[in-house]
Amino acid sequence: MEEIKNIIANNLMSLRKSNKLTQLELAEKLNYSDKAISKWERGESLPDVLLLKSLADMYGVTIDYFMQEHTKDEAKAYKPKKDHLSNKLIITLLSCLVVWVCATILYVNMKIIFDHYYWMIWLWAIPVSCILLIVFSSIWGNRNLVLLSVSLFIWTFIACGYLQFLKYNLWSIFLIGIPLQFAIILWGKLKPREKKNTD
Repeated sequence: MEEIKNIIANNLMSLRKSNKLTQLELAEKLNYSDKAISKWERGESLPDVLLLKSLADMYGVTIDYFMQEHTKDEAKAYKPKKDHLSNKLIITLLSCLVVWVCATILYVNMKIIFDHYYWMIWLWAIPVSCILLIVFSSIWGNRNLVLLSVSLFIWTFIACGYLQFLKYNLWSIFLIGIPLQFAIILWGKLKPREKKNTD
């Protein structure tokens, strides 16, 4: 059992290094702490089967690969699958595109029904798109993109509110964004919690 642990640990470390990832970068991708990654690579604990499957998919190997000894050259031959990442991007962009199609339909209908172009529809589509970015970034586990999307949502929402009621000159509404932005920065400084593994 100890020998298998060491083999898995060595394979985890060599695949990470051959893909030029630090422990912290891998931890952020997996939504784990870098301490957990370090423990796996030292053989003190092992990731569960579902996480091994995620790692195998990410590196373009099978789960069996982790349990067999390999040379450094073999580890270098494996690179992360780019198709998987591009599929996530395409799904996210298609979802945002739906928002803009809906905004276009509303824009055209406003002209047909009320004989008035309501250009604010285009602006309100921006914070709605940010909400979708927040959702998909959370699903895909990209913490940095979640923080960026939340920040974009806050400022675009405030800007849309200001422009919507421009005649009232509510410039002070932007002051609300300042403490919210500080909260996002502090949230970004929180370390991901270490998830428990079963040995």
